[in-house]
Amino acid sequence: MNSNSATYRPILALPDNLISQIAAGEVVERPSAVVKEILENALDAGASNIVIRLEEGGVKRIAITDNGRGIPPDQLTLAVARHATSKIASLDELEHVATLGFRGEALASIASVSLLTLTTRTADAPHAWQIENGKVSPASGAQGTTVDVQDLYYNTPARRKFLKSEQTEFGHCAEIVRRIALARPDVSFSLSHNGKAVDHWNVSAIDKRSAQILGEAFSNARLSLDESAGPLRIHGFVGLPTASKARADAQFFYVNGRFVRDKLLTHAVRAAYQDVLHGDRYPSYVLGLDLDPALVDVNVHPSKIEVRFRDSRSVHQFVFHAVSRALAHTSATSFGTVPGPMSAGSGIATPSGTGNAWVSGEQTTFSAQFANPSPYAGGGGGNNGSGYGNAYQNPYRPQPNGNVTQSMESYGAFFRPNANGTGVNETGANYAGANFAPANQVANSLPDDDYPLGFALAQLHGVYVLAQNSKGLVLVDMHAAHERILYEQLKNALDENSMPVQPMLIPVTFFADAIEVGTVEEHQDTLKALGFDMAAISPTTLAVRAVPALLKNADAQSLARDVLREVREFGGSRVLIDRRNELLGTLACHTAVRANRSLTVPEMNALLRQMEQTERSDQCNHGRPTWVQLGLNDLDKMFLRGQ
Repeated sequence: MNSNSATYRPILALPDNLISQIAAGEVVERPSAVVKEILENALDAGASNIVIRLEEGGVKRIAITDNGRGIPPDQLTLAVARHATSKIASLDELEHVATLGFRGEALASIASVSLLTLTTRTADAPHAWQIENGKVSPASGAQGTTVDVQDLYYNTPARRKFLKSEQTEFGHCAEIVRRIALARPDVSFSLSHNGKAVDHWNVSAIDKRSAQILGEAFSNARLSLDESAGPLRIHGFVGLPTASKARADAQFFYVNGRFVRDKLLTHAVRAAYQDVLHGDRYPSYVLGLDLDPALVDVNVHPSKIEVRFRDSRSVHQFVFHAVSRALAHTSATSFGTVPGPMSAGSGIATPSGTGNAWVSGEQTTFSAQFANPSPYAGGGGGNNGSGYGNAYQNPYRPQPNGNVTQSMESYGAFFRPNANGTGVNETGANYAGANFAPANQVANSLPDDDYPLGFALAQLHGVYVLAQNSKGLVLVDMHAAHERILYEQLKNALDENSMPVQPMLIPVTFFADAIEVGTVEEHQDTLKALGFDMAAISPTTLAVRAVPALLKNADAQSLARDVLREVREFGGSRVLIDRRNELLGTLACHTAVRANRSLTVPEMNALLRQMEQTERSDQCNHGRPTWVQLGLNDLDKMFLRGQ
């Protein structure tokens, strides 16, 4: 095209109607944007009950009625004028704005692309007033305001062509209502489409409102959060990794009550989940951040969905650490049950603490048992030939260094001698002669507050540990649980720069290419920080002389190759910072007890005790549950007992 052929035009001021329609292109993107603007005005007016009626996805009609303060009749003309508002009057008020709306252009923009009728009544008015096509007239109606928007984009058919199907547009409108309803549980909302009721939420607490909107799956797998630091406060609910989704459609973040999609906040929450949620899964959460309005700029986006913080780094760190601390408490002692494929039983009370005296004597740990497999008769101290040692004296006790020990006498509480005085045999493998106590009797005889996961009964197919607690049956994925325990131990050791090292009695040698040899020579400091001592003994051979003590039972060659691959690909400094969790997760997976590995009862109980003392032990490193609870009521339902 020849640019010289363009017709020259003088600079002219645009007419008001065209200005409004241009502004409507930013504010009124689709019907859902109209719903958002009107709902925000209703909330700013102090409404406690809002009714939303839509037709044909909001394109044909959007009618929203509230019971707020209403608008005086002498201000109706200004209400639909551009840049007229009652919410701010100066730059200082703009910088401290606390209302959802403040620009004063929403109603004017909507009126420019639709047939708008506004009916309102204040508390002291004898009747309602209505404005339509710029004319104010008396009308009937209760206190509050009704905004009726019909035939959206009737005068801009080109814009109407870009709208999606009726159901798609309605879906966007319904999502806006859900977002705002989550932020204001103190307000009741009703939503209907084409004359049919879709949703209704009465005034309720935030826990009930979030359960109604996000569903039972989220309500059964969420952790409450409420922390403050200086001018910042974060509150709401974060979903357990088991409540993660394939899409980011259950993430609701509010800043001073305003729904936002801010990259800074999203990154902070995502980073907090990095220890428990890997892959392409998205966490679920409903969080609110409250702070001084002067510390956040909400006037940086046409639809006000993005914000800018004055001190973004402090906000990021505050959100990250608050969510991390909440997720770190997902252990058996702090969260009663983990949602699983089957209905979970009721939660187990949080223990009051582990203030019992430390005990010494003949004890065993899961790590020691796993490191040196042995028959049950010789599988640890306290075995005096009877299979379970002396009478029940001391339960399992944690040690200050985090290793959970257990007295062998504790296992005897699960098995009662029969009338003939016989019990289990010395190997502990045949319980045919044992006379087990009833479930409630056994459960009541144990200090359940200290042992939420109960005590092991058996192993299923070399994969699952079956345990009994006061609530019923506990199923544990032993590989996933042990993997989490090792991962947390490795992470803590690396954080404290105290990675214990296990020298190899005979160094493990293996063939290596030139790149692997070069990686060892170049990144000795990184390898030592991770607990590895490797050296090149020839141009094509590497020797592993020491490995982390926590991983001493794993294949040294496989561990070495995995570490070298990470260091070679990402560099030493990045492996210790950005890629640390991924690497430690891989190393823990190598060492965790494998499927089909037969565990003794002491080993299984030691695993349960360590789970109870480990942060985030409800999930493995990939976000899958490590254990589920089947309550007695769940079992009764399976067998139709009492029906």
